Amino acid sequence: MDDAAEAARTALAGSIFAILAYGFWGVAPLYFRALDDVGAFEIVAHRVLWTALLLLPILAFTQSFGRLKAALTTPKVALTLLISGTLIGANWLIFILAILDARVLEASLGYFINPLVSLALGIVVLKERPTPLQFLAMGVAGLGVLNEVVRFGAVPWLGLALAGSFAIYGLLRKQVAVDAFVGLTVESWLLLPVAGLFLLSLPAGGAFLRSGESAAWLMLAGPVTMFPLLCFAAAATRLALGTLGFFQYLAPSLQFLLAIWVFQEPFDPAQWWTFGLIWLGLALFSLNMILRRRRLP
Repeated sequence: MDDAAEAARTALAGSIFAILAYGFWGVAPLYFRALDDVGAFEIVAHRVLWTALLLLPILAFTQSFGRLKAALTTPKVALTLLISGTLIGANWLIFILAILDARVLEASLGYFINPLVSLALGIVVLKERPTPLQFLAMGVAGLGVLNEVVRFGAVPWLGLALAGSFAIYGLLRKQVAVDAFVGLTVESWLLLPVAGLFLLSLPAGGAFLRSGESAAWLMLAGPVTMFPLLCFAAAATRLALGTLGFFQYLAPSLQFLLAIWVFQEPFDPAQWWTFGLIWLGLALFSLNMILRRRRLP
């Protein structure tokens, strides 16, 4: 197989993984709404706990303990994964707080911004050379965020925090030399002590021991967390950072539809300017990608 065919095959696999990850994240609010009687911190702690436990038998089955040991005993890799794990934990917490507080629209705004934050990180950190269309895309989306500032009289910190934390997480995972499975294993186990201490501090065992139904939903946090993250990490190692950001559109689009049609959150007509400008920025970003691909031999 020649290099071009291998590159095309890698890109296709990365695209499939990205669609699975972002599609799953797009409908994730439905799962977390089923846990609306459980606190956000407790949900995040259970996400860490059940993900870490679920990974153990898979780790044994795939005979990955050697690669896991290598990652943990390489200081730079372990430190990077500790930082990326902390970032994804913070992202989970902010996202769940948004869902439980009926702010899925604001969360979707943050994830719409995320591809352009990834683009900005590529320019600043990876020294990627932006095109005029890319600069225009970031400027137009910036006007959308500015409209939210004017409309609310405050910066939409929740949306920006979601966008920033996940964009930096993607950047770090792209830089670290470990596969998706080992990286997620290290991240979850490095966060486990904090999660375990929090759960042990809860009176009467928290929601897990209070209700059998809540316990069942909380145990599902493992596969609900692991599946899309593994898909995302697999996509991140196969796709350029800007291309990966393109697939981000799927998750916030589904969240946007859920917020309006299922959760029936209020939608101010002035918000059409916010989302419209951000969508225009994403359209320009997509157009730039299409034009660049057409120029390739």
